[in-house]
Amino acid sequence: MLQTIAEIDLQPVWLSLKLATFTTIFILAAAIPLAWWLHQEGNRSVKGAIGAIATLPLILPPSVLGFYLLLLLGPNGPIGQLNERFDLGSLAFTFEGLMLASFIYSFPFALQPIQNAFQTMSKGQMEAAATLRASPIDRFFTVALPLARPGLLSGATLAFAHTIGEFGVILMIGGNIPGETRVLSIAIYDHVESMEYTQAHILSAGMLIFSFLVLFILNSFHQRRGKYYL
Repeated sequence: MLQTIAEIDLQPVWLSLKLATFTTIFILAAAIPLAWWLHQEGNRSVKGAIGAIATLPLILPPSVLGFYLLLLLGPNGPIGQLNERFDLGSLAFTFEGLMLASFIYSFPFALQPIQNAFQTMSKGQMEAAATLRASPIDRFFTVALPLARPGLLSGATLAFAHTIGEFGVILMIGGNIPGETRVLSIAIYDHVESMEYTQAHILSAGMLIFSFLVLFILNSFHQRRGKYYL
């Protein structure tokens, strides 16, 4: 058993961690301003449509999303042809393509907790800051973001964990290229396909423990605060 553990290729693990880290950073950079904008008053129809598009991956089968992303990013797709025109190469079956696919697929898992945090935020402190002549930007960074910190933590954690466990979208858009797109979920699939059940058990058990710890820590954190953003 120990020999089997020692023989396991850890490169997919590190690649998954790298993918999840970069994806989460980009997701937070986009989800925070979008969640704040959706929280503000405005055209409900437009915001409802944009919110629906942003959260569509929650119910869309991963294979469907991956298929259309493959059509867009492939050599014959509009984005693929644009990249070829500027000699940037195709994004399909590359690490960059995985990041784009992971960004789209994990985005709603960060957006919803952050949006919920903004919606449950007390308006009194924002109004008090306004009476002190704080600009909207100042109110956002000095009042709104600190108050929404639990939701930000939930969003970041869920996006990171969800990216770690992705399979369908990853397989469609990235394939199985060692060192480039062979992440942890693909490695587990490979071991099962090769009937290497011991290696699959070890990697799957690690994923199970990781998932449990993520949810346990998040629930414990929010229980102490008495608020849930999941």
